[in-house]
Amino acid sequence: MIDTGDLRKGLTMDIDGRLVKVVDFQHNKQGRGSAQVRMTLRDLRTGALTQTTVQAGAKFTQVRLERKHVQYLYADDGHRHFMDTETFDQLILSDETIGEALKFMKENDVVDLLTYDEEPIDIELPTAVNLVVADTDPGLKGDTASGATKPATLETGLVVTVPLFVNIGDTLKVDTRTGDYIERVN
Repeated sequence: MIDTGDLRKGLTMDIDGRLVKVVDFQHNKQGRGSAQVRMTLRDLRTGALTQTTVQAGAKFTQVRLERKHVQYLYADDGHRHFMDTETFDQLILSDETIGEALKFMKENDVVDLLTYDEEPIDIELPTAVNLVVADTDPGLKGDTASGATKPATLETGLVVTVPLFVNIGDTLKVDTRTGDYIERVN
């Protein structure tokens, strides 16, 4: 069992027979009465986002997921194809199941596939990935001292805010938890 004090983003729980992942949570303590916890949860089977509020101290059943290393092969009509790197079995997951991870994956990337009772449930990415800048405005010489930023579209379609010295073709390290630019790699 897991308590509301042990909540963290990415935690997988069983709530009323539904397998859910904590997307966000917030503790609210008001002047009188007990504290409450507002959680944003993603149903791992349907991909639906729901918000729920519970009393602080409520307990939930934590779910243990099995982890497999898989290689992302290709996209096909709303589905993504993966290959188990040990058994070479091919698995198919819908775009709704993968969710926000789509913005950080490119072909041939190795990611972790999380399964529950042999059912593919979710994808877990490394904390940072390297992506190439596909489109951005050119930076002007001398603008780097101001600390200004500009939007850049990466090869997967993800848009991040980057410093002015970043150009098309640069490889950037991006945090998969927040979607923020970390550094230029090349």
